[in-house]
Amino acid sequence: MLSNNLIYKSYYNWWKNINKTVLILIVILFGFGLFFSLVSTSLIASDKLNTNSYYFFIKHLIFIFIGTFFIIFFSSLNHDDLNKVSLLFFLFFLFFLFLLPFLGVEVKGAKRWIDIPFLPRFQPIELLKPFLIVILANILSYENNKNLYYKFLLSFLLLIPIIFLLVIQPDIGQTLLVFLTWLSLIFVSGINLIIFFVFFVLVFLLLIGAIYFFPNKFGYIITRLKSFFDPASCSNCQSEKASEAIISGGFFGKGMGEGTLKNRVPEAHTDYIVSVVSEEFGVLFIIILMIIFLFFVYQVFKKLYSEGNNQSKLILVGSISIILLQALIHIGVNIRLFPTTGMTLPFISYGGSSIVGTSILSGIILNLTKRRIDK
Repeated sequence: MLSNNLIYKSYYNWWKNINKTVLILIVILFGFGLFFSLVSTSLIASDKLNTNSYYFFIKHLIFIFIGTFFIIFFSSLNHDDLNKVSLLFFLFFLFFLFLLPFLGVEVKGAKRWIDIPFLPRFQPIELLKPFLIVILANILSYENNKNLYYKFLLSFLLLIPIIFLLVIQPDIGQTLLVFLTWLSLIFVSGINLIIFFVFFVLVFLLLIGAIYFFPNKFGYIITRLKSFFDPASCSNCQSEKASEAIISGGFFGKGMGEGTLKNRVPEAHTDYIVSVVSEEFGVLFIIILMIIFLFFVYQVFKKLYSEGNNQSKLILVGSISIILLQALIHIGVNIRLFPTTGMTLPFISYGGSSIVGTSILSGIILNLTKRRIDK
């Protein structure tokens, strides 16, 4: 009886102090993702995989249930426990990232997934990113060392092996996402703008050098860039089909289930979900989706003005930056603003690792935006 009262009290305190606006937005976004998973994958499952029409939908629902556990768990931790748990998970998933070159499953020439006994196939970087942000924020807000550039150097040294492991997969999309998130953190921390842009240019030149000197490893980037700048050179490109689907959908769409992109492009329910949605429900719905994302970002940034803890500020900046950057890259690829990257849309795209990783980020954001009773 006593334990039941404690559980009820813990739940009541969690509900009382959680930022309900942010929570509702997270539920809405995940709800849309589940709905679009049903709409965009039923024909793929029944026609191409010859299995239950609701195969992907059921898997998506299971991953959301798993993600819900992580949302509640990470949003319930106190500040010290969040740091300790994040360090343990960071080391755990970093270990699997190091194992990828040896145990990774190769799909379309890239080793991004690991498949070992007793664990479902997952993408380590998706689960590592939330904890990387917490660790980077810890380094950049470390109060015992006032030398800001020393902390920048330490954070970059931590980033180097992760970027290296992503590059050799190869996964340039996630490499850029992680690097840009780190740049947003050091920018907010107060780096000199001249040094900031010089560093950015140097890294860009290193990327160009890697493409030039290792064409066998990174030749696909050149191919994607050529198709991006010269669509006529690639009449059957996925990005071309995606942009055609958006155009054909118009402002109000063709209607639910009437789209054809999900059958014409592999992995449309992950990499091109915006085009699938736009074709069937119209550009209007994409605009609504973008407004929800922006309102979500606004609600998190509102908390920054009242947050006195520098580490919490940096974690919030990093968490919302990685979600916003990933969403912008995904939408940009779908409308041919950027070359193809294979980036999922947070909350919306199908994919277990992506859903769980986004859930962890959501739990951390809810943790740091809730009303503090321990102050």
